[in-house]
Amino acid sequence: MTIASGFADQLIATLLISLRIAPVFAFAPPITLTKTPAVVRLLLALALGFWMAVAHADRIGVVTDEALVSVAAGELMFGLSTALALQLAFAALLTAGRALDIQVGFGLAQVADPTFRTQMPLVGSLFIYAAGAVFFATDGPADLVAIWSQSIEAAPPGSLTGPTSLGGLLGYVKSIFVLAMGLAGAVFLTLFLVDLTIAFMSRTLPQMNMLVLGFQVKTIALLATLPFVFAFSGALFLRIVRLAIDAVPELL
Repeated sequence: MTIASGFADQLIATLLISLRIAPVFAFAPPITLTKTPAVVRLLLALALGFWMAVAHADRIGVVTDEALVSVAAGELMFGLSTALALQLAFAALLTAGRALDIQVGFGLAQVADPTFRTQMPLVGSLFIYAAGAVFFATDGPADLVAIWSQSIEAAPPGSLTGPTSLGGLLGYVKSIFVLAMGLAGAVFLTLFLVDLTIAFMSRTLPQMNMLVLGFQVKTIALLATLPFVFAFSGALFLRIVRLAIDAVPELL
């Protein structure tokens, strides 16, 4: 491949590489957890694309007009795959939080998300914001930049072939949901023991309203258990974040 030269080639290379980056800023948590203007995200993606196009100018060849659309589609699919890895990790945390909400009786109480103008599970919101804090407190952003940079070295624009099987995706989904459920495992066990105790009480004290009592007791149990989950599950949060980042090359 010839070395990209001239302003037009530099502009095309910048736009193509930006397509690898933009879906993460547009769709992937934890970046989307903060209400950042779309223009700022777009400018950040273009700036990173320009920086990487200049840094890897010797690896980027000239893209002909006939192949421009297909190359752009391949770059966009790369970006969507990266966003998918992060989306699945935070979706697993939301699912675990939603299951706890239903157990405790918070199924009707949800938190309004101003970013997407939707509602989110109460406990699930705590989980994903904790994972987001771990992502930014560690090397999460730097690792994403490293993945984009190494991907240009390994597969410059126009040379992406895509995954050959779904094995990597299925294995990642299995691992990430097992970890998310394990994160909430202590709370699930506590709520199960509370339900078991209330079931025995309902046999000996049938005159009591166990449904109302159960919601109150399980709410107290949840609030008493969650601080210990966040205090002692930092390694699990970090493992989930790292697994999401490490899964990006396997999904390509």
